[in-house]
Amino acid sequence: MPAPHPSSGPRFRHEVGRTATLAAPLVAGHLSTGLIGFVDSVIAGHHGTDTLAAVAVGTALFWLPVMVPMGTLMSVPPAVSRLDGSGRRAEVGALFRQALWLAAGLGVLLFGFMTVVVHALEPLGIAPGIVPGATAFIHGIRWGVPALTLYLCMRYLSDGLHFTLPSMVLGFGGLLVLVPVGYVLTWGLFGFPELGPAGPGYASAVMLWCQAIAFAAYLWRARRFADLGLFARFDPPRRAPIRGLLVVGLPIGVTVAMEGGLFVVTALLIGRLGEVPAAAHQIAINVASLCFMVPMGLAEATTVRVGHALGRGDGDGVRRAARAGLLIVLGTQAVSASLLLLGNEWVVGFYTADAAVATLAAGLMLYAAVFQFPDGVQVISAGALRGLGDTRVPMLLAAVSYWGVGMVLGSVLGFGLGGLVAPMGPRGMWIGLIAGLLVASVLLGLRYRHSASGLPTAHAGEAPNR
Repeated sequence: MPAPHPSSGPRFRHEVGRTATLAAPLVAGHLSTGLIGFVDSVIAGHHGTDTLAAVAVGTALFWLPVMVPMGTLMSVPPAVSRLDGSGRRAEVGALFRQALWLAAGLGVLLFGFMTVVVHALEPLGIAPGIVPGATAFIHGIRWGVPALTLYLCMRYLSDGLHFTLPSMVLGFGGLLVLVPVGYVLTWGLFGFPELGPAGPGYASAVMLWCQAIAFAAYLWRARRFADLGLFARFDPPRRAPIRGLLVVGLPIGVTVAMEGGLFVVTALLIGRLGEVPAAAHQIAINVASLCFMVPMGLAEATTVRVGHALGRGDGDGVRRAARAGLLIVLGTQAVSASLLLLGNEWVVGFYTADAAVATLAAGLMLYAAVFQFPDGVQVISAGALRGLGDTRVPMLLAAVSYWGVGMVLGSVLGFGLGGLVAPMGPRGMWIGLIAGLLVASVLLGLRYRHSASGLPTAHAGEAPNR
């Protein structure tokens, strides 16, 4: 992506402020989502190293397939934003009702997948002591999957209309449910049975249903959305709009799954090395994931701003939105890298008192610090491309970057290659993560420049970006 130029003037400064304002609640909302893993890991870590290892593997196996419907539903914000930007706001309600059908279908399919995927743990070579606990965690959290997809659909609608506050409020509100319920079920307090690793799973499911019900109630009653008639009538599923969402969204889902899958499969492979490496990796990747919530929120805001500018035919506005997102993310990633470099041992102390786990986790967090900048650049580039509706080629670029480079290199360095390369364990896998994200940042950045180069320019005298 092109670096922001200081001569961009007042409109660029306005765009930076607009993007930051839009992104702040999104970042907070994503942080609250990331804190689900943090809460689960802290509760599990204090319950025992075996519980933490089981939750680590269970979480990895849960989030890998979840990323496909999550990414697929990311087609909703740019679609809604383009309708709003082109003066077709009256069509948003009908699109939303079809998106709900899509979300419900994805939720049901994913619940079925979660029911059977636990049988893959042993064939994947996960340490035998981890398998029962990971299975129990997945069996618990799967009950919240349909709620998650419906919640995401409602959240993406609100985000696409430039109103991101509900994402933050309901995100942190969910944590107020997760923390007490998680502790009670994991430890068996107040007469409840001690569920161990299953506790965080069931608690997460309860939280997800609370969030989905609360968001539906809000959309039903909020004056801000009253003109849309979101629930004014019942619409049966229609092939054309659902297919339109899938055509744009499914490549996004695959792309997100490829990136997230790089991290998830890394966790599963490290799980083969035993409880200490699995637990240490879970801590390090959870902290890195929390840091990633910031650029992810900025990328969603960039998607909305790019889509809005595209809807009104403002090529310059598209470029300003992408540059604003890039400028902000470079600053946020500098903060994240500093935290991971300087505060790694302090942060690890929140998770575990096990000296072996803590030492390895603190070392892995140094690797996470290295990939903060390429991670920020690639996610902003992907966000801008989603706003442009360019999703198929980025999917292929993601495949090359994350799997052709990241996973291959990580596997070779982590587990060795015959007598040619000595195994480095978890550290080798993390070097693969760095390489994959670096290649992705270059390829997706170049793709954005290509896609944005031919956009029309706004006519002279037009009002600045809204």
